[in-house]
Amino acid sequence: MPLSSFLASVVGWLRAGYPDGVPESDYIPLVAVLARRLTPEEVRAVAVELGREGRLPIDDTDIGTVITKITADLPRPADVDRVRSRLALGGWPLADPRTPA
Repeated sequence: MPLSSFLASVVGWLRAGYPDGVPESDYIPLVAVLARRLTPEEVRAVAVELGREGRLPIDDTDIGTVITKITADLPRPADVDRVRSRLALGGWPLADPRTPA
């Protein structure tokens, strides 16, 4: 199923923020940051697309596990700050991206 234009732009921000792919240490904080702005279904769709491109080197089962783990194992604030900084450099809006400016 093709991504909506909004989710395609999220994937674009992630490509810019992580041009060499997402390192394993950033999986959980990245999902935590995305989950603040996206629905669980949208997070999964973005993760599946990144996995399909090889930018998130985990499979569909791993994606579900990482998303589920967020509720039980929240990332450290320093990890979230690192991911947020990286995404901001790629143009990720730190405010809600669906709210008009």
